[in-house]
Amino acid sequence: MKRFKNILCIIEETQTSQNILERAVKLAKDNQAKLTVASVIVNSKTSFNIFKKILNINNIETLLQNEKRKELENLTEPFADQLEIQIKIFFGTPFYEIIYNVLQNNYDLVMKAPQNADWMHRLFGSNDMHLLRKCPCPIWFIKPDAPHSFDNIMAAVDVNIDTQTEETESKVQEELNHQILQMASSLAVSELATLHILHVWDAPETALMQGAFIKMPDSEVIEYVENIHNLHNSKLKALLQDAARTQVGEMLEFLEPDIHLVRGLPSKVIPQYIKKLQIDLIVMGTVARTGLAGVIMGNTAEDILNQIDCSVLAIKPPGFKTPISL
Repeated sequence: MKRFKNILCIIEETQTSQNILERAVKLAKDNQAKLTVASVIVNSKTSFNIFKKILNINNIETLLQNEKRKELENLTEPFADQLEIQIKIFFGTPFYEIIYNVLQNNYDLVMKAPQNADWMHRLFGSNDMHLLRKCPCPIWFIKPDAPHSFDNIMAAVDVNIDTQTEETESKVQEELNHQILQMASSLAVSELATLHILHVWDAPETALMQGAFIKMPDSEVIEYVENIHNLHNSKLKALLQDAARTQVGEMLEFLEPDIHLVRGLPSKVIPQYIKKLQIDLIVMGTVARTGLAGVIMGNTAEDILNQIDCSVLAIKPPGFKTPISL
């Protein structure tokens, strides 16, 4: 399925960017999309003034821009016969310049390597967290050492069993799940990868059995937990059946995905299953249920992202509005 039409690939370290550039070129070709390769030069007036004095150069910005452009031209030259690649240089705060240009040029995907990644402790740098919170289009973070071909892709979905939830909120969650399934399925077909669909659920069993104010009989608690499990199971099946009535269904039928309905806390289960299933890429929504523009990603999502060591495709829900404007 042709999903992306205008891709922005951010290059920070040219010596470690071959992998992400190859994947961006492949994705652009598969989608018949436009591809822009760009770098952001941090615009520090203090540093620029020091450079000017040392090098006796008035227009240090032009010098840096020309040098960076030359680096990107050399990096993209091997792909020149495959598709047309536009090169851009931005000046300023990285996350702000990226989002500003997404808005200005209608990019529908940003691809980049995580900033200063420490895979055992923290996946994202501060600029990346700003992008995850505020960029209006999907962000695909690709590890510098990611495999050239993904073997296992995970779609993490979240179904809602709360009957009191507003219809608008439920609709947004449903559409976000469909986007996650659509993108994960499309990439799994392209990569010839195994697709895993994961939904994590939980029930307050201990609180009901040993609570200070509420103490239910064990049999009632067991029945309650089983009912909660059945509700999540039926909601997940309904989601997949609904997806099967769309274009996603054709791919799901072809892929025969492995379905995982796991009890526990998402912040613990998702990282565990990424390791257990040797996931190369997780496709997930990162927006908390809120109507405030740019106020996204609750503690659970950030906890997950800071524990995992695979590539991440993070998606915003329909109607999300970034706090950054043109």
